[in-house]
Amino acid sequence: MTTNQMHQTITTPDVEVVLDQTLDLEPIWRVIIHNDDVTPFDFVIHVLKTIFKLGSDIAEHVTWLAHTTGRAVVCARPKSEAERLVNKAHFAARLEGYPLRFTLEPLE
Repeated sequence: MTTNQMHQTITTPDVEVVLDQTLDLEPIWRVIIHNDDVTPFDFVIHVLKTIFKLGSDIAEHVTWLAHTTGRAVVCARPKSEAERLVNKAHFAARLEGYPLRFTLEPLE
């Protein structure tokens, strides 16, 4: 994990304030969708649009790419956000009885 520090001095009459802002930047991870022979295209596209906020054309492209190659990159997000999105997608798929699967890979 990297830490960036910024120091900023604000001077006003009779007052000097020093702000120390430390930013911990979380590593970025790729969300990968994996093909299966059960989950319908329409459901996959719906999940990509509603949970991952992809546009229709991109969602369809990612779905087709996963179908034809076995997997596809959905998006890249900070790890905690990527995990949250994957958990939501898995939950939605399990509610419908589908084995739709996503994994995470570090962005290098």
